[in-house]
Amino acid sequence: MDSTETVPALDLRISIEDTEPLIWRRLLVPEALTVEQFHLVVQAAFGWENRHLYGIQTTDRTGRKRTITDPDDGQDGFRAEAPSGVVLSELLDPAKAGMAFDYDYDFGDNWTHHVELVGSGKLNPAELRFVDGANRGPVEDSGGPFGYRQLMEALADDHHPEHSEARSWTFQVTGEFRPFDPTALDPEAINRRLRMLSLQWWPQPLTDQERSMALGPILWFLHAASGDGLELTKDGYLKPAVVKQALEELGWDSRIVGKGNRESQTPPILELRQHMLDWKLLQKRKGRLLLAPRGRHYIGRPDELWDYMVETIALPEHPAVYLTTRLYMDWLISGIAPPLTERVDVIRSELEAAGMVTRSGHPIPAEWAVDINRTVRWNLKCLQLMGPKKNYFDRALVTDGGLKFALQAREFAGQHVPEGLLLPR
Repeated sequence: MDSTETVPALDLRISIEDTEPLIWRRLLVPEALTVEQFHLVVQAAFGWENRHLYGIQTTDRTGRKRTITDPDDGQDGFRAEAPSGVVLSELLDPAKAGMAFDYDYDFGDNWTHHVELVGSGKLNPAELRFVDGANRGPVEDSGGPFGYRQLMEALADDHHPEHSEARSWTFQVTGEFRPFDPTALDPEAINRRLRMLSLQWWPQPLTDQERSMALGPILWFLHAASGDGLELTKDGYLKPAVVKQALEELGWDSRIVGKGNRESQTPPILELRQHMLDWKLLQKRKGRLLLAPRGRHYIGRPDELWDYMVETIALPEHPAVYLTTRLYMDWLISGIAPPLTERVDVIRSELEAAGMVTRSGHPIPAEWAVDINRTVRWNLKCLQLMGPKKNYFDRALVTDGGLKFALQAREFAGQHVPEGLLLPR
């Protein structure tokens, strides 16, 4: 963000104590950041997933002892301040480099982050900046520094007696397919996660480019089907040349193995076409795919199309799909989602917590949750909400436009809760 205005910032070096090799980050953050916000910045910078409690015990810049604890800690009779009511400039004097405090995360594993003030600085408004660092963050629930060292040793040695178990457990917890590299560091991904936080705390208007990118697949089909429309095969599918053109122009050709010129070989194109029909943006008539009245209305009104898609995605007909969509919005916005192997179980738990059962009163079967998950995933995949991955093993992160879509959809869903639905949280 380019601006002649700046805000005062703190230059912080944050190190996780007792890690070998040392895991550290250097960050530039606004002085006015609350401890609650600082907690989320640390989570993003180290790749934590905000699963556990946190707290700070320190002496502030005036010499007063302070205890600031996660509001979910629930320690009766324990005098602690709420993190949302304390700002960093109360704890650190920008003019006194070397001041420090400890931020503790996960009181079971005891990850102590030593936060040292390097100096003061300036930031553009609404900016959080990663400056430097080393080594990937630890794996959640790995047993603290000692347990994490044992895990790294087992993963690094193919002949270690616990190597296979360690690999399986690490994949289950992280969902990462890549070979485990404790020295890996991705500054671009860290800054992306920080950007996602800044857009939530300091909202910015949606740009035309962001809107066009997020709605890209839908707009492509609307324009392709305008005029005389698209000729279909006798079985009602797109012609091979159109399938190939769609893949290339949407940048989806890398997802497909093989020739990729039939809808049966290209699930993204098949699903997108079917969704365009379900959303009544397109219609079939006399062997052609044409604009429906709704599609003709929205093709030249991308701002109205945006609002229509937000409402359509956020408020599906079935309450189970509605609830699962809310889950996905939370995952997109936070950048933290359960591994694919656990996602269906999480969805089932949320549906049960909302009081959803079968007509016979039994818990939602796993196969139902699989279908619900698939429905929501394809609804979102018909939009272009995620940024590109640098390689196969990377996790895609939401774009600025995708984040703004998710935030608007979550807000709309919260304003239109289906009647009788018990929200689990």
